Amino acid sequence: MKQHLRPAVALLVLFTLITGALYPLLIVGIAQGVFPFEANGSIIQRDGNPIGSALIGQQFTSAKYFWSRLSATAPFPYNAGASSGSNYGPMNRSLLNATRSRVEQLRGADSLNMQSIPVDLATASASGLDPHISIQSAQYQLSRVARERNLPEVKVRSLVEQCTESRTFGFLGEPRVNVLKLNLALDGLTSSPKGAD
Repeated sequence: MKQHLRPAVALLVLFTLITGALYPLLIVGIAQGVFPFEANGSIIQRDGNPIGSALIGQQFTSAKYFWSRLSATAPFPYNAGASSGSNYGPMNRSLLNATRSRVEQLRGADSLNMQSIPVDLATASASGLDPHISIQSAQYQLSRVARERNLPEVKVRSLVEQCTESRTFGFLGEPRVNVLKLNLALDGLTSSPKGAD
């Protein structure tokens, strides 16, 4: 019995050290050395203060900001600890009411805009954390944001183009706009209050 127990305990201790301590430390060290921004949560800072992650959406409600997609996370929007969609089917009354309410908000914020509202502005993503909107959604909001900030549309359009990310690896997904980065770029042009409101 002893001759079997001793190597078993020795292997348990050895593999615990390798897989429980050495391997994680090695991976963390490589990540910090090669991808420090990503390894630390892709945190965006302004004036040395963290204001959000490039990977997690934020709720913007002021008309002078571009709005993100809806978020179905609980108990508050864009809760990274509760990533999920609503799981409502397309005929679910709650989903229809949320979509209708969002359309009314968008129309109320820009009653002069007669364009069709892009679907991603009126619905939540599967994760509820999506930090991006489609180019069409950014273009839909462009005139409202320019008007609210008293900026020429061409200047706001240029910022949208600068904040547009291409397809992943050149062929996955669609081009998209990171809302937080775009709104920060807007705040850099004008003396707007800091943060999302």
